[in-house]
Amino acid sequence: QVQLVESGGGLVQAGGSLRLSCAASGRTFSTAIMGWFRQAPGKEREFVAAISRSGGNTYYVDSVKGRFSISRDNAKSTVFLQMNSLKPEDTAVYYCAAGWRATWGAPSLSNTYDYWGQGTQVTVSS
Repeated sequence: QVQLVESGGGLVQAGGSLRLSCAASGRTFSTAIMGWFRQAPGKEREFVAAISRSGGNTYYVDSVKGRFSISRDNAKSTVFLQMNSLKPEDTAVYYCAAGWRATWGAPSLSNTYDYWGQGTQVTVSS
């Protein structure tokens, strides 16, 4: 059974940084496309970042480019999201997602991913 467990969320002031982690188990991590999504109160879930199976390709939503960085450690079955220069509008529940069936063609689409974590809250105060 696949499990994705996020950690690293919290409360931070605007301009600060947080590093989210997502530990995966139950299936070969290195064969999964990994992604981060977020959902703010009253809003739809949105794509944030994705990384290919080898880590050689990454993709970001425009609003986080230059501030967020996704990476993975296949030996530790963990994906990370380094978030710098945080803004109040980054406040959301952040979800980790894993996709084993899809190709890299559409990493921002929810249906690329087969499994989702429970989420971790990120709150950025102004």
